[in-house]
Amino acid sequence: QVQLVESGGGLVQAGGSLRLSCAASGRTFSTYAMGWFRQAPGKEREFVAAINWSGGSTYNGDSVKGRFTISRDNAKNTVYLQMNSLKPEDTAVYYCAADLTYYRGVVPTEGDEYDYWGQGTQVTVSS
Repeated sequence: QVQLVESGGGLVQAGGSLRLSCAASGRTFSTYAMGWFRQAPGKEREFVAAINWSGGSTYNGDSVKGRFTISRDNAKNTVYLQMNSLKPEDTAVYYCAADLTYYRGVVPTEGDEYDYWGQGTQVTVSS
């Protein structure tokens, strides 16, 4: 079992930056992939970014490419989402998720590939 706790959300002006963190506990962190998703009011959950177990492979959703960067520190059991050039349309609750497949070779991008989810952190971007 894995517990995930997000932090770092808040209110920021358009063009600004935020860094989200997700601290994991439970199973050995360096054995599984992590992802970030978001959900805005009235919209479906959207894939944001994912990273494989080692940090050597990442993938970003189309709407955040070139602006957001996912990374992980396996020594700290933490995954990060650096968000730059934020836009009002980035406003959403952001969730981190863990895919517990051991050493998955392909970075998972679908929500149903993930086994555990955090409680979410609100990001609001004002215009």
